Parts: sequence; structure tokens; C-alpha cells
Amino acid sequence: MEIESGDILICTVDKIVGTTVFVEIEGTNIPGTIILSEIAAGRIRNLRDYVVPKKTIICKVLRFMGDHVELSLRRVKEKEQKEAFERSKLEKSYVSILKSVLKEKTPEIIKRIKEKNSIHEFLNSSKDNQKELENLIGKEETKKVIEILNKQKEKNFSIKKEIKFTSTSPEGISLIKKTLSGEKEVEVKYIAAGRYTLTSKGENLKKTDQKIKEFVEKIEKAQKKEGFEFSSL
Repeated sequence: MEIESGDILICTVDKIVGTTVFVEIEGTNIPGTIILSEIAAGRIRNLRDYVVPKKTIICKVLRFMGDHVELSLRRVKEKEQKEAFERSKLEKSYVSILKSVLKEKTPEIIKRIKEKNSIHEFLNSSKDNQKELENLIGKEETKKVIEILNKQKEKNFSIKKEIKFTSTSPEGISLIKKTLSGEKEVEVKYIAAGRYTLTSKGENLKKTDQKIKEFVEKIEKAQKKEGFEFSSL
């Protein structure tokens, strides 16, 4: 599992040393740390009001520091927290599918899959291309896993972002419409006074979020070229 700056991760508190919280990042062997100022906004009287050993928390990746990852608890939005728990629930359901087919072989297979990807993403991609899964568990077992996957209703993630996009040019409205049109994977809705919502849906949380980021980058390029006023809200 690759980790990038800005990723939202599920972690388990390992220990607290002074004002530093040490965590285990789910699905990896990489340790993480959270300093006091990244636990919560404002003054913290009792650190253990927020974190205690064995507690599951949702964190945002700030940066890589040598052999560990620096994380933030306070920068995670409520929506991001909810989506992370939903992703974890989905991941566990896919692990259950493997257990039902592979039995005692499951731990070793899960370990090999997680070296490259999440269980959910790997099995989901196996619906279209079964070769890699067959190489791991064999054709008969792959057939059984795919049959179970096809019977399940896949959950879609939904990412929303609000932007403000205006222009003082006489042709501003038509230029804005042109910039915001033509994107099939991102739905654009006008709210009021130059404000719009961008919505992207998909089965993969990271890829769904990436669609929004790429669309915003497209708008930012148009802003520089045409002189629009643009901001993310």
C-alpha cells in the first residue's frame, strides 16, 4: 500500500510518550506519529480525552520523516472520517469473502495482496482482469471469489467540493460555461453568485478524489489564461 501526503488513513493508537502519539497505520508496517498541536485545535488540557492506546482514529498524512509518517488528527474533516470508516468496512467485507473461499490460506494471501494494494481495490480490479488473482489463489478459487463479488452490490463513494468562479469580462459567462463543461466524470451544479459544487462518484475513494483534483487543476489553468477569479471554498 502506497502512502502519499494528504491521504486519509485509519490508525490504531499504540502508545503515548510525553506529548507525542505513536500509531499503527492500518494495512502497512509503517509507524506514524502525531504531535500535540496536530491532535486538536486550541489548548489541550488532557491528551487522553482525544487518544488512548488501542483506540481507532482517522488521520491525515502530513509528511514522511525518515522511517515514519507524521500525521494529523485535527485536520481530518467529518466527511473524510465517515468515508474512511466506510472504506474500512468495505475492506473487511472483502477480507471475509477471501476467508470464506481460502480458509487457512487467507492470511498469507492477504499479506501478499497488501504489499501492492488494498484488498478491496485488488479484488475489484480482478472482476475485469482475473489473471493476477488466478496466479495467487488458482483458477477454481478465483471463480468462486468472482461469483461472490458479482452478487454483491458495490458501494460508491461521493466526493463534493465547492468553488467560486467569476469573471468581469463581457464574455465571462460563456467562457465559464465552456471551462466547466465537457467533464463526464465530474458533475457541476450552479448554486448562486458564482458558486458551484463539483461532485465525483466512484468505487475507489482515492481515484474519485483525484477526479475532482484534476478538474480543479483544469480550472486553475483556465484562470491564468483568461483572467478568471477562482477560489476553492
